[in-house]
Amino acid sequence: MTGPELERRTEKVRAQFPILSQKVNGKPLVFLDSAASAQKPDCVINTLSEAARECYANIHRGLHSMSERTTQSYEAVRHDVARFINAPDVRGVVFTSNSTAAINLIAHTLGSQLKPGQAVLISELEHHANIVPWLMLRDRLGIELRVVPMNAQGDLDLEAYERLLADGKVALVSLTHMSNVLGTITPARKLARLAHAHGARILFDGSQAIVHRKVDVQALEADFYVFTGHKIYGPTGVGVLWGRHELLQELPPFMGGGEMIRSVSFERATWADAPHRFEAGTPPILEVIGLGAAIRFMEEMGPAYLQGHEQALLGHAEQVLGDIKGLSILGSPTERGGVLSFTLEGTHPHDLAVLLDQQGIAIRAGQHCAEPLMHRLGVQATARASFGAYTTPQEIDALAAGLERARSLLT
Repeated sequence: MTGPELERRTEKVRAQFPILSQKVNGKPLVFLDSAASAQKPDCVINTLSEAARECYANIHRGLHSMSERTTQSYEAVRHDVARFINAPDVRGVVFTSNSTAAINLIAHTLGSQLKPGQAVLISELEHHANIVPWLMLRDRLGIELRVVPMNAQGDLDLEAYERLLADGKVALVSLTHMSNVLGTITPARKLARLAHAHGARILFDGSQAIVHRKVDVQALEADFYVFTGHKIYGPTGVGVLWGRHELLQELPPFMGGGEMIRSVSFERATWADAPHRFEAGTPPILEVIGLGAAIRFMEEMGPAYLQGHEQALLGHAEQVLGDIKGLSILGSPTERGGVLSFTLEGTHPHDLAVLLDQQGIAIRAGQHCAEPLMHRLGVQATARASFGAYTTPQEIDALAAGLERARSLLT
């Protein structure tokens, strides 16, 4: 798409987000915190409202019409997810509450198959959601936790990755597909092939990547892939674990209760097949239905628009922010998604965030649930601007102007 075409398309997308028309502190809202949680379009808001008003009941077990209709709506989203990520089998789609829950599910269930002497491999780029569950598993089972370093640019060190795999002790690799701090897009297919060559399975945390890239789990050769609904313009409280069905079938349940069983007596219980064995209790019914609307919204925008829009924004942001005296953008990875973390000499990121908020500009400030990465970067915290499908170049200009005003006050 050309520049004018992208601008027209962005305005059409933006018009579907009612929250963006409001003012904050008397200023037009400039929302640059989409990596934490994206805003919701009318189609998602309306789908949630209509489902609650017109067709809601508990699912799977009811024989009445309302339950059957709600079950159909819920299960249709499993097909939406499979189509969205090109999953080969809808039975590999497990609904969770978010990415964190999905990773914990794998840590607890796969952990039952690991033995002391085996290892899990993560990286310096990870969010706490892809660190803490493995620390807990290490402490419980006595397995080894290995960490792939990144290089000076913010890319994974692939030579170190291969060395850490070489002894064949790594049972599972669990890596981000895109860093929520540096925006680094990791070379997922290459990482998967190297893991498989050394006998390891691989999980990708796609919480950020799936917003900015077309994800094809078959092309990536992933074994497991997780993402969360609220980052792809959907509701909170719903996420997805996709796994190869034959692998999920090997895993025990994560939680016990209704729905996940085949039969129960006071002597024993037997488990339903995947994915239902991992969905104990009443699920987030409305949220799953809303997730389906968000996926269809993402598909309607299309990867060509999303990537073209993102790259145009990144180029513009790097240029205008780079002109600000004392501002440093962290990392220069080979491929970056729509996230920029930065520091401004003589200021604390929290102070920046507060002063920008007074101008109606929402950014993130802190450690971004990536404390080990902050230590690796040699900083206590950063400011972070992250872009959504609705972000405009004019909003980035507003950020730059806001940072100049903040700098004049703080330095």
